[in-house]
Amino acid sequence: MDSALPRPAAAIAATPRPLAIANWLLFVASLVFLMVVVGGITRLTESGLSITEWNPVSGAIPPLTHEQWQHAFDLYKQTPEYREINGPAGMDLAHYKFIFFWEWIHRLLGRLIGVAFALPLAWFAVKRAIPQGYGWRLIGLFLLGGSQGMLGWYMVMSGLVDRTDVSHFRLSAHLLLALFIMAALIWTALDLRRLARTGANDRARLRPASIGTATILFVQLLLGAWVAGLNAGYVSNTWPLMNERFFPAGIDWSNGFGFALTHDPFLIHFLHRWWAWVVVVALVIFSRKVKQVDRRASIAIHTAVGLQILLGIATVETGMNIVMAALHQAVGASLVAAFTWGAHVYGRRSA
Repeated sequence: MDSALPRPAAAIAATPRPLAIANWLLFVASLVFLMVVVGGITRLTESGLSITEWNPVSGAIPPLTHEQWQHAFDLYKQTPEYREINGPAGMDLAHYKFIFFWEWIHRLLGRLIGVAFALPLAWFAVKRAIPQGYGWRLIGLFLLGGSQGMLGWYMVMSGLVDRTDVSHFRLSAHLLLALFIMAALIWTALDLRRLARTGANDRARLRPASIGTATILFVQLLLGAWVAGLNAGYVSNTWPLMNERFFPAGIDWSNGFGFALTHDPFLIHFLHRWWAWVVVVALVIFSRKVKQVDRRASIAIHTAVGLQILLGIATVETGMNIVMAALHQAVGASLVAAFTWGAHVYGRRSA
């Protein structure tokens, strides 16, 4: 009879809610995915340097009057990108508003993600709804999100003084951290969903096969970020040959192999398009292991990697068409999500 009585309000409030937290984390991961896609469009439209100040609170409101727009445009006119590229090309205020829009949307999404994470985290903490052992992990994810915002501004700073573009090293760090945060959100959500389903705190672990495959995928993502940062996608619009050659001409070896490996657009483009096949082999082998545990995750990996290869080829052959390039980045992020799912199911103790 006692078990049928209503529980005190305090006891109800202290009940862990792993499923609700998991769904919240997956929602935040979807926002991070959207931000990665918008970030790709921001890069493709050369919009990243249009906002020259970092005002975390007041910057959420765009210019509203002509005077405010003119002030923002005047600040942009002081950048090397305007003085050396867009100014001589005749950029007017209307064009400036276009590139401002994409950078503002990108930053607005960052603010939205911060609010979408911080407020529910505080609510779950006050209600004591966070399962044991997950509090510090959620705080760590929150701190990673904050560091991502600072890293984004650090990236923008690299293009405001001496360069007409941002550093491709900082760009790659910004992108890779975003993808890592998205993967960590998904991984934690899957742990919590499993806890909600089984009642056992059976957290998945990264197994050697997952770590090896992740390393191969990481190299490709890094090369892809460098391709974007160096505009290396524009050096060839033919596939499989690069300008009628398998190994491209035009690589600058004058500063040594190491410098060419990290700075030359021809070489980095070449490595990105052919390392992709190493990724394909690694993911196919890995997905066969995953299939033994969860066929759906295996199918997700196969689908994402197949689409990514096709979109990569289409992006090259269309001369970096913005729709193809944005889809290529979106499916790349989807591939990271699918791999995370596969690595999680493969890393469960029951597997």
